[in-house]
Amino acid sequence: MAYEQTPHTAAKSHALSMENRTRLSLGGVEDVSGFDENLIVLSTAVGALNIRGEQLHIDRIDLDAGQLEVRGKISELSYDEPAPSGSLWTRLFG
Repeated sequence: MAYEQTPHTAAKSHALSMENRTRLSLGGVEDVSGFDENLIVLSTAVGALNIRGEQLHIDRIDLDAGQLEVRGKISELSYDEPAPSGSLWTRLFG
């Protein structure tokens, strides 16, 4: 019996590092949906991320490498959870 190899796909990782709530470095960024001085909306390897604050600026962006750097007064980071799928009965009674 021949040994079959299955292709190995590396799981995308997501990391963030914040410095004094004024600098944020992100890895695993897939896309930036929108931004202004108070909100940056982006897609990461683990879901949508909203960055809220004041005077937010994107210092560096490299979507090929999945890197993003933000500076400004960062007040909130929140991940959006995907909407549950299936019928109401499936979600209730599992």
